[in-house]
Amino acid sequence: MTTLNTQKRNIGVDFSTTGEAEIRVWSPLSISVQLVLTATDQVISLKKQDFGYWTLNTSALHEGDHYTFSIDGKPGLPDITSLSQPLGTHGPSLALNLNQFFWTDTAWQNLPLEDYIFYELHTGTFTADGSFIDIEEKLNYLVELGITAIEIMPVAQFPGKKNWGYDGVFPFAVQDSYGGATGLQHLVNAAHTKGLAVVLDVVYNHLGPEGNYFSEYGPYFTSKYQTPWGNAINFDDAWNDGVREYFIENALMWFRDFHIDALRLDAVHAIKDFSAVHFLKELRTEVDKLMAVTGMRYYLVAELDLNDTRFISPVDEGGYGMNAQWIDEFHHALRVTAGGETTGYYEDFEEIHHLAKAYRDVYVYDGQYSRHRKKVFGKKVQDNPGSQFVVFSQNHDQIGNRMLGERTSQLVSFEMRKLMAGSTLLSPFLPLLFMGEEWSETNPFLYFIDHTDPELVEAVRQGRRNEFAAFHAQGEAPDPAAQSTFESSKLQWSLLTVEPHKTMFGFYKELIKLRKTHPALNHLHRDKFEVEENIEQQTILLKRWFDGAKLFCLMNFSRHVHSFTLPGEDGAEWHQLFNSAERLWGGPEEEPAATLLNYNNTSELTILPESFKIYTNKYV
Repeated sequence: MTTLNTQKRNIGVDFSTTGEAEIRVWSPLSISVQLVLTATDQVISLKKQDFGYWTLNTSALHEGDHYTFSIDGKPGLPDITSLSQPLGTHGPSLALNLNQFFWTDTAWQNLPLEDYIFYELHTGTFTADGSFIDIEEKLNYLVELGITAIEIMPVAQFPGKKNWGYDGVFPFAVQDSYGGATGLQHLVNAAHTKGLAVVLDVVYNHLGPEGNYFSEYGPYFTSKYQTPWGNAINFDDAWNDGVREYFIENALMWFRDFHIDALRLDAVHAIKDFSAVHFLKELRTEVDKLMAVTGMRYYLVAELDLNDTRFISPVDEGGYGMNAQWIDEFHHALRVTAGGETTGYYEDFEEIHHLAKAYRDVYVYDGQYSRHRKKVFGKKVQDNPGSQFVVFSQNHDQIGNRMLGERTSQLVSFEMRKLMAGSTLLSPFLPLLFMGEEWSETNPFLYFIDHTDPELVEAVRQGRRNEFAAFHAQGEAPDPAAQSTFESSKLQWSLLTVEPHKTMFGFYKELIKLRKTHPALNHLHRDKFEVEENIEQQTILLKRWFDGAKLFCLMNFSRHVHSFTLPGEDGAEWHQLFNSAERLWGGPEEEPAATLLNYNNTSELTILPESFKIYTNKYV
C-alpha cells in the first residue's frame, strides 16, 4: 500500500499543474486496464503497480473529456471514482479538475461543535427547482432563523433525478441534476461567507443497486457479512486495503476540495469490520493528518444504533474518534411521550420516564433488557459532553419511513409541536431540525426513487407494499417511482406568510435565539444539568446552570393543567423568560411575564396542557 497523500486525490483521474492527467485505478484481479476516450475511441493501456493499482500519466485526456475504463478487454465502464456523470449512472465519466474553483472563504474557521444547530435538508425537495443554487438563495433565511450548520442529505450521483440519496453509486461524483461539483463548491463558499457551517451526509455502509459497477473493478464487497442492502462492503476481507483507501480518499476529498466542515456518516453500525484497526478509527487518523496540513477543523458525526461510546471515544483511549453521534432514542422517547405510537421500535419506550432518562443519561438503554431487540442492550455514557450527541424531534428517516410520510405537523397538535421543539432546543445536546419543521410544513416527506430498470422499480414498489401490509386500512403506500410522490414532498415556502405557520416560524426563531444567548443553554455541560419527572402528571422539570446563570424549564406533556413549585432558594428572584402557551405564540394564555420571589419554597405556578415555561434568575 502507499501512504495517503493529503494534498490531493490519490485515486481516480486528477490533473497536474501542467494539465497532464494522472490516473490511478484499483483493480487487483484484472489482467489489463485501459483508458477509453469516448470521443475518439482511442485506447491507452495503464501500467500495473503493486497492491492491485494501475497507473497512467497522459496528455491525451483533457478536462471536459468523456472517458471509460475497459477491464480485461471488455466494453468500457464508467469510472467508479468519477467526479462527474452528466449522462447518468450508465454513461461515460467526465474528466473534471476540482482545483479550478476560486474560493473566497479564506477567513472562514469552522465553528466549535457545541455551537452547531443543524438544519437537515434534501436538495431536491427543499425548493421548487431542487438545486444547490436554490439552497444558496435561502441562506439568508437560515441565518435569520438562527441555524449555524446546514446538513445536506447525500449528493453522490444516483440514477435519475429524484432519490433520497442513499442509492448513490458514484461516491465521488456530485449529483449532476443538483448542480454538480462546481455547484456544491459554490454553495459551500457562499454558506461560509454567511457564517454557516456545511455538513454532508455520506454513505460508507452500502451502495445503490442501479449503476453499481464496483464488482467489475474488484472485490469491493464480501459475502462474509450481510446488511439490509445485501453483501457488505469489504472492509476486512481479502483485498480490503484498496476498499478502505477508496472511502478514506472520499472523506478527505469532501474536506479538502469542497471545504465541507463535517461529515454525517450514515448507519456506521452497518460497517462490518473486525480488523485490528477499525475503518472508522483509520478514517479519524487520516482526517487528523489532513487537519494538520490545512489548519482547519473537520468533524465526523456518526449515525449509530448501538449505544456504544467506543465509537465516540478518543483514539488514544481505545475509541474510534467520532466527534458526535445521532441519538434516535431521544426521538423515540419524545414521540411516545407526545402521544405517538408504541409499536415497532417504539415498543421499548415508556413515555415521560424514558424521556427523562434520555435527558439524564443520553442512552435510554444502557444495559437493560430491550423487548424490541430481545436482549440486554447498550452501555452507560460516562464523561461524554452533550456536544457529542445530536437530537431531534423529527428527521428524514423518522418521517419518510412512515407509509404516508407524515410530519409532526400532521400527527400532533399545534401546542404539542411547540413543546416538542422546546424539548429538543432546550436539551443539553446538539439540536437538529428537519427542513420545514420550523413553520409546521404540512406536505409529507415520502420515499421516492427514479430507477430506470423496470424490474427494480417494481421490486421497490412491492417492498414498500410488504413493509406496510399491516396498514392496509390506511390505503396503499404511495408509489415511490411516481412523479407526484416526489412533487408532494417539496416544501411549501408560501406557508411562511400565513397563519399559523408564520407564528411557528417566529416561535422557533425566538427559541433558537434564546438557546444561543442564555449562558445556561449554550454551554453543554451535562454535569450542570438535572431533570425531574412526574410520571403521574406527565411533566418534566429541567434545571440548567452555568457561571451564576440558572434556568428552569417546566414541561407539561399531559392534557391537564398542573401546578409546579419552583426549587427554593432564599432571596432568589425568578423571571419568566418564555411561555409557549402565551397568545404571542398562538396559545390560549394571556398571562404576562411574571417575576416570582421565592423565599420559602412556596413559589407555585400553573402550566397549561402541552406547553412549557422557562424561568431564570436575575443574572440575565
